[in-house]
Amino acid sequence: QVQLVESGGGLVQPGGSLRLSCAHSGSIFNILTMGWYRQAPGKQRELVATVTGGGSTHYVDSVKGRFTISRDNAKNTVFLQMNNLKAEDTAVYYCNTEVPIAAYWGQGTQVTVSS
Repeated sequence: QVQLVESGGGLVQPGGSLRLSCAHSGSIFNILTMGWYRQAPGKQRELVATVTGGGSTHYVDSVKGRFTISRDNAKNTVFLQMNNLKAEDTAVYYCNTEVPIAAYWGQGTQVTVSS
């Protein structure tokens, strides 16, 4: 059974850092472009960062220079390093393929940035 399991969220003060992890089952994910998404209260889910199977990355403007997406195919894991967090980064964060597959949405991990 294919699963994507997010972890690493929490409560952090503005300017702080968190590292999110997405553990996936199935080697197919190692060659697919993976993405981190987030959904803030009352807003639509948005794609914030992607990483190709070869390691090329892309970011939405609001997180450029602060977030870093990476992957460790040996560990079947995709990461999102988030630095200099802002209140507007507060959301539930999810991982999925770049073209998201409905069946793969997990529970997500809550990130709350607040003083």
